[in-house]
Amino acid sequence: MKKILLACSSGMSTSLLVTKMLEYAKSVGDEVEIWAVGQDEAKKEMEKADVVLIGPQMRFLQEELQTEAQKYDIKVDVIDMAAYGMADGKKAYDQALRLMGNR
Repeated sequence: MKKILLACSSGMSTSLLVTKMLEYAKSVGDEVEIWAVGQDEAKKEMEKADVVLIGPQMRFLQEELQTEAQKYDIKVDVIDMAAYGMADGKKAYDQALRLMGNR
């Protein structure tokens, strides 16, 4: 099972994107766990994830979070701006899979 963590300032703005990503993953038959947290929880939650996507408003934290993520051998990336703005679940899901090396 793939585990994808999304993080944004409060965890609320990514909740719609989580829903859209889950819908897309289900439509292609993938078994996934996708959840969103606020930036204060990201470091604690990333140990459970295979990849971490962060909201564009958190771009300034990418390096810090990637340093933490190295402990778990996972990648951190900023969610594609268009995917984030349009809540494009397919595009964000594909981005996560690419980071995991699955697509």
